Amino acid sequence: MNEVEYTSVEICAGAGGQAIGLHQAGFRHLALVEIDSHAVATLRENIRLRKEWSWEREHCDVLSADVKRFSPAEDLTKSSELLLRDGLDLLAGGVPCPPFSHAGKQLGKDDERDLFPQMLRLVEELNPRAVMIENVRGIMDPKFSDYRDWIVAQLQGGAYRGEDGEQAHTPGLGYTVCKWGVLEASDFGVPQLRPRAILVAFRNDVIKDVKYEWPTPTHEEPVSVAESLKQSMYDRYKPYFKGVHAVRAREAYDTWFATAEKRDLELKGKGGGIAPTLVGGSKKHGGADLGPSRAKAAWKQLGVSGLGVANDADTSRKKDTQGRDLFGDDGPMLTVEQAAIIQGFPRDWKFEGGKTAQYRQVGNAFPPPVAKAVGASIVDVLKAARERDQKKS
Repeated sequence: MNEVEYTSVEICAGAGGQAIGLHQAGFRHLALVEIDSHAVATLRENIRLRKEWSWEREHCDVLSADVKRFSPAEDLTKSSELLLRDGLDLLAGGVPCPPFSHAGKQLGKDDERDLFPQMLRLVEELNPRAVMIENVRGIMDPKFSDYRDWIVAQLQGGAYRGEDGEQAHTPGLGYTVCKWGVLEASDFGVPQLRPRAILVAFRNDVIKDVKYEWPTPTHEEPVSVAESLKQSMYDRYKPYFKGVHAVRAREAYDTWFATAEKRDLELKGKGGGIAPTLVGGSKKHGGADLGPSRAKAAWKQLGVSGLGVANDADTSRKKDTQGRDLFGDDGPMLTVEQAAIIQGFPRDWKFEGGKTAQYRQVGNAFPPPVAKAVGASIVDVLKAARERDQKKS
């Protein structure tokens, strides 16, 4: 393999969920752009620590920036030379979900947080060989069909309905939208109900005679919460198996596992005992918890209390919060680390900031295994196109 095979720039990078998956698929990041300072610190710290990210240490600009003010020509330093010399393989981004989320007001393009126009601006400026955009399933709702048509038209040209209701045309940016569909995270080994809408497009000169294949599930049966959290939950209770909490700790662990496993068995063939969708919330709202009432009820059936997020083991002992964190009537609360397992993060991925800031990073993330699957499907096309062009030269 060459020093770097395929490059990417990612906006709205968050804590790195998409970046991890794309990295595993073979991309090396020229830039990761994120507005949240805690998430930026998370990205920088993991790149600093991890051996497999040594290329990024030298070449990747991790920018704490508002995408609306991000200018590749002005803001990129480490990566500018490579970008000018070789161009960009992939522009990716999980643009903000609230404008299209059922949990939000679904204001769509009228929501100030809608960054699709900025993504299209960057497509024009960077001219990447491929584009990947991730969002919530809500963007596929009928009410947003005109907006989806507008986005597709901006990329590949064609007709769309203008704001005045009249039909309009645009020549587009020279891309082919190969797929805009929904992938379910649990089909890729993520123990969670998390459907994500993903758009994949290629520059016309890349895709012209190559067929794009949408990712197929990697798991026939979903991975359950019981299976995913068994070891980490045991590790949390184990320090209390001796001493004054011994009986209570063993009973609490056994009860949690029996409850989670029972739910898994009840739902065999119907989706398994997976978690409801984790939500990160926003800075406007209070402390972290596991979502609305329906989500909390689903967690309760898995033996977990959704009323908050537990302290990590060391903090729990120091602050004497094990009664709340591990021994509540509704079962244990999840730690940030366990929420990250539910999202498909590597076990040793480190999150920066306080507990609530860390949980928000996890809850708002794109599961790495899904990003890896989409990234691999994009690499297949880029590789085929590169081999085709090399034969001609």
